[in-house]
Formats: sequence, C-alpha cells, structure tokens
Amino acid sequence: MRIPLCSLLIIISGIAAAQKKFTISQGTIKFASKAQLELIQANSNQLQGIINPTSNQFAFLVNIKSFQGFNSGLQRQHFNENYMESEKFPVAKFSGKIIEQVNFTTDNTIEVRAKGELEIHGQKQIRIIKAKITVKGNQLAVEAHFLVPLSDHSITIPKIVSQKIATEIEVDINALLSQEP
Repeated sequence: MRIPLCSLLIIISGIAAAQKKFTISQGTIKFASKAQLELIQANSNQLQGIINPTSNQFAFLVNIKSFQGFNSGLQRQHFNENYMESEKFPVAKFSGKIIEQVNFTTDNTIEVRAKGELEIHGQKQIRIIKAKITVKGNQLAVEAHFLVPLSDHSITIPKIVSQKIATEIEVDINALLSQEP
C-alpha cells in the first residue's frame, strides 16, 4: 500500500513536533586566564540553555555577575566593572545551530560543531565551537572547551596589568539538559 506524499509529510512533521526541547537542569561555565604572572579562574553554576532536537538549534546564556571564585573580591569587582562592564552588558550568549545531525532518541555520544553567534561584552562574533554531546535516555550531557580572544570582544587590558591577564581566555562548559515533560 502506498502512502501519498502529502500524508507522509504530515506524519513526519507530527513525529518531529512530538520531540520536546532539552533545557539545562544543571550547568557550569568556567573560565581561566593563564597569564605570565597570574592565574585567574572563576565559574558560574547559573548557565541557562536550550536545544531544539527538531531543528538542531540551540541557545545558551550566562549572567556575567554570577561568576564566583576569583583570587579576591577586588579582582571580581574589576572583572565586572572595568573589563566586562556587566552593568552595561549583563549577559554572554551563544546561539545558533549544531552542524552535524544528532540522533536525540538513541543513547550515543557524538562530537559536534556548533555554529553560531557568540556575544560577549556587547560584541558579536560568528564562531564554530566543538562540543561533545552524550544522549542517555531523556537527558543530554554537553561538554565544550574553547578559547575566547579578548580583542574579538573589545575587552582591553591596561598595559600595567598586561602580564596578569591573558589575551585569550579558556572556557569550559559542562551542562546536563533534560527533555521537557
């Protein structure tokens, strides 16, 4: 028995619509500035994000003021006021589309490339960031490690502290996403 093309498209679109989005239930973003004279590290457990398995689109964001773990309170204050200007630019965002096809219905692990717009300090850059996605049941684990050149986002470092702050910041993301009920 042949199914008319129109009916087949309706069935396929119904299956795709039945796939619910994955949202972050636990997420951590860490950064490290490994300069000649100083190591600065901070993290936030307030990473937010969503992945749409139907379209492979994603969006992640973090409130800049949520970063903790600096070497001192003064260092955190300088980070927010002088470098990130977090009153003016309160969030960092990365949104776009996963390039590779991911089977979100079968347990598996896949290396992917996420292409999208990375916005930090009000400056947007198109980036391709490699990540690992592990699908297990109704959950996804996402891991990524990448570098962010400060110059790409108009973050300037005064010469007096140039040996204490790296020009490229290492970023690590670990997130557990759960499928919406």
